[in-house]
Amino acid sequence: MPSRPDIISHRGGALLWPENSLSAFAGTLALGVDEAECDVHISADHEIVIIHDATLDRTTIAQGPVASRNLAELRRIALRGDSGGTVPALADLAALYRDGGPRLRIEVKTDAAGEPYPRLVAKTLAVLDSAGMRARSVLIGFQAPAMAEALAAGGLHGVSWLVDRRTLRDIGVEGVLATAAAYGFRDIGFGATTLDAGLVSALRVAGLRVNAWGANDAHEIGRMLEFGVSGFATDDPRLALVLRDGYRSG
Repeated sequence: MPSRPDIISHRGGALLWPENSLSAFAGTLALGVDEAECDVHISADHEIVIIHDATLDRTTIAQGPVASRNLAELRRIALRGDSGGTVPALADLAALYRDGGPRLRIEVKTDAAGEPYPRLVAKTLAVLDSAGMRARSVLIGFQAPAMAEALAAGGLHGVSWLVDRRTLRDIGVEGVLATAAAYGFRDIGFGATTLDAGLVSALRVAGLRVNAWGANDAHEIGRMLEFGVSGFATDDPRLALVLRDGYRSG
């Protein structure tokens, strides 16, 4: 069983810096994690921007859908808790990491109505290609067709289909495995609190890589290390690095 999973800085390390900010990604760059995770939406002028929610309300001083503002406007909207920071474009993050550092892990989001953005995967890949970052990037998301599109495009370090607790409850482990087989997924992500030894074992028997998100304290990080997941996203990557370095399996 692997004992050294990848550490993924979730939203740039949301317990350490303002989430999805360039200051968070700069801080992450200095930590030595394996991957830095971000979330992407499309602006009104079809640019790829980094923000978790489909609306601006929670993390910025503005309100309304992200998709109602063009990139120039978004670059002027201040992030809460980040002195001088504004909503970044994916191109900004790619430029920051293009010469080295962790891989990018990019979650493909949906709009304010929960619908997929047209061409979000293709536009995201175009940004990565402009920076020479496709091979150092992983695309992730809950929408299986979008992840299938990313898989078919090729050239990425990886693609991971995310399964939330409701989906797992509705279709069960067998349904998850059937969906993965139908789309050709080899990597699946779950919330850390959803994973248990039985689920991890079933996924491994099916030949799937297992990753997690939401391992934000010592208890959940310890569980991920014990399960030997391929990687886990954490809001406290500094703590995760310390615990991984001190972990001894068996």
